[in-house]
Amino acid sequence: MGLIGWIVLGVVVLLLFWGVAIYNGLVRLRALVREGFSGITVQLRRRADLIPNLVSTVEGYATHEREVLDQVTAHRADPTSAGGVAATAQADAAFTGLLGRLMAVVEAYPDLKADANFRQLQEELSEIEEHLQSARRYYNATVRDLNTRIQSFPNVMIAGPLGFREEESYQDADASIQSAPKVSFGAAKA
Repeated sequence: MGLIGWIVLGVVVLLLFWGVAIYNGLVRLRALVREGFSGITVQLRRRADLIPNLVSTVEGYATHEREVLDQVTAHRADPTSAGGVAATAQADAAFTGLLGRLMAVVEAYPDLKADANFRQLQEELSEIEEHLQSARRYYNATVRDLNTRIQSFPNVMIAGPLGFREEESYQDADASIQSAPKVSFGAAKA
């Protein structure tokens, strides 16, 4: 094999390594996106698991608010069972609205707001909402990175033919879903 043959072989090998590096980078980013969405679903499950205790505590005080309590209980798992990012975001927004209605009910019951068990559950819910907000931000950042890579040259030449597609961000028409709801019951009166 002559000098030109070695040069051509060297260029082909370099192109092959370059293609493999791009492919591996895209695979890594796609895995991070999946990990990010998994983080959201973990927090949604934690919130759904907390709801029965919260509803049970509120039930003891707010017996006349059956409709709100039933709706919160019935829809607590909707965000975790929705299919896909958009459906999950929509179900999450709807459930966050139901939680807001539940917290509005709580405001009418000062004894409930002073209940130690309820305050602990409220703190856990606030913590979960903060983790959920962080998980949403992480997911959206990984989606941004993957989509930027897929759209960038020369990656675009490899991404499409190898089956890489842009992922959708976690968003909803309701801007409030991008931040944790403010849940405050004030200090218990002595």
